[in-house]
Amino acid sequence: MESTVKFEHKSFGQKLKTMLAVDCRRMRQSPIFYILVGAAFLIPVLILVMTTMMEGTVSTDPTTGVETVMEGFTSVWQSIGSVGGESSGMSMDLVSMCNINMMYFLAAVFVCTFVADDFRSGYAKNLFTVRAGKVDYVVSKTVVGFIGGAVMLIAYFAGAMLGGAIAGLPFDLGTLTVGNIVMCMLAKVFLMLVFVAIFVLVSVATKQRLWASIVGSLGASMLLFTMIPMITPLNATIMNVILCLVGGGLFGIGLGAVSNLVLGKTSLV
Repeated sequence: MESTVKFEHKSFGQKLKTMLAVDCRRMRQSPIFYILVGAAFLIPVLILVMTTMMEGTVSTDPTTGVETVMEGFTSVWQSIGSVGGESSGMSMDLVSMCNINMMYFLAAVFVCTFVADDFRSGYAKNLFTVRAGKVDYVVSKTVVGFIGGAVMLIAYFAGAMLGGAIAGLPFDLGTLTVGNIVMCMLAKVFLMLVFVAIFVLVSVATKQRLWASIVGSLGASMLLFTMIPMITPLNATIMNVILCLVGGGLFGIGLGAVSNLVLGKTSLV
């Protein structure tokens, strides 16, 4: 009696679900993820406490004799963003640079490390050979990177609240509302998808060369950094959230397709 071996054909959804489960488990077991989330929480605490302690300190340039007065944060919410219409989006002062938008750089380190580990260990080549397609891989890495980046933004927000309380900074909203703060955070979370899509593309192009993927991703982030305050202001509305959500979706799909093409046209080692 002859026996036949039947191979079960998995649909795209089934393969993607499996890929996501594997990557989510890897993220939960990754030390670098917890290190970056911990850094995201501690950074605002240190920034708000230290700048408050040093506020008013006068430094003198020995060559020109020009005196500079250290200016700190006047409100906890300045650590989250700036009000739309202010010039801080294009300025390079302490308040405009040392805020929650730095988390997009931390997300770059996480995504690049996550992808580079696959290629350095040979896991990616084996994966594409026997288990998953390249589309599954790109979508899974984009989703997991987005989740990781969102967690870092939330961790920073929590750290900013704690740091502001320790530093004694006011929590007064002024002309803002709680709804504005919620919309601002949602917009920043959805905007993370734009950055993650870029990070995944750079990472699959550089593969096991982690240093190259981090440099390329950070360079791309710097080019977009000044746009973040304008797109996700403190006085954000539902329109800012929709703009970031739609933009994130379009970038995710578009750059995901490019990432898939790069994987198909280049060597996996």
